[in-house]
Amino acid sequence: MRATKARVGRVRQKGLKHSLIEAASELGPGVVTGAADDDPSGIATYSQAGAQFGYGLLWTMILTYPLMTAVQLVSGHIGRVTGAGLAKNLADTFPRSVVTVLVAILLIANIMNIGADLSAMAAATELVIGGRTRVFVFLFALLSVALQLFVPYHQYARVLKWLTLSLFAYVGVLLLVEVDWTAAFWA
Repeated sequence: MRATKARVGRVRQKGLKHSLIEAASELGPGVVTGAADDDPSGIATYSQAGAQFGYGLLWTMILTYPLMTAVQLVSGHIGRVTGAGLAKNLADTFPRSVVTVLVAILLIANIMNIGADLSAMAAATELVIGGRTRVFVFLFALLSVALQLFVPYHQYARVLKWLTLSLFAYVGVLLLVEVDWTAAFWA
């Protein structure tokens, strides 16, 4: 009887382990896209805002989190239902001139965001190893373009998926840093 229970326990553990591995293999572009939103320029902004305002802006989470969640949810549903991206859905709804202006604004915002990301990565590298920020910006830009051009998408996506695990560093920092939870709650 004990041998049977032990065997059932091992089968359940293997089944759980197998299902977790299977679930992890199903993760794809959505995970990478979600993690990409936590970009270097965003981290620099969060750090500066935290240093300047402390807990003073936490109250905005009550407003911004539900709105952010709603936008993500609606965008996901639109993409799933129509099978098309945002630009295609806008083109089906609005005049071409409006869509062109919106896409141009998005392009400018993305270019600025990429520039801010490269600058934040270069500044962090300068802090760690020294050197010149402008050189690091150029090197990171070259590296990024080279990876996108010369590494096949399926390999690149697999590496990016595993790099999302670095987000667990936030949990580690939260466990290591003393947080005044009372002050955070009241803020």
